[in-house]
Amino acid sequence: MSALTKIFGTHSDRELKRITPLVDKVESYRDGMKALSDEELRGKTKEYKERLEKGETLDDLLPEAYATVREAASRVLGMEHYRVQIIGGIILHQGRIAEMKTGEGKTLVSRIIVVVLCIAMVVTLLVSAF
Repeated sequence: MSALTKIFGTHSDRELKRITPLVDKVESYRDGMKALSDEELRGKTKEYKERLEKGETLDDLLPEAYATVREAASRVLGMEHYRVQIIGGIILHQGRIAEMKTGEGKTLVSRIIVVVLCIAMVVTLLVSAF
C-alpha cells in the first residue's frame, strides 16, 4: 500500500465517502415511511410523478424514493435493503457499474433503481440470468 493510499484511501474508499451522505439521507426516512399506511405508501408514486412534473429531478427524489421502495420491499417481500444495497442502487442510478458478490442482494438492488426509473417514465429493462 502506497503512502498516498494510506493518506487518501483507495478510489473505492473515496467513492463510499462521497455516497455515504446519500445513504444516510435514505435511512433518515425510515421511521416516516414505516408510519405510513399501505395506501399512503402507494400514494407516494403519484406524489413523486407530480414533483417531477413540477421540475424536481430524479436526483432530488432519490433519497425519499429509495426509502419508499425499501419500505415497500420490507412490507411485501419481507426483505429490507441493507446499506450496501442502497449504495449499489445509487451507483446504478449514476450510470455506473456496481459489482456485487453472490449473496449481496443484486436482485433487491435492481428493484430499487427500476422502480425509481419507472416513476420518471424511463423505459427500463431488467435482465437477470439464473
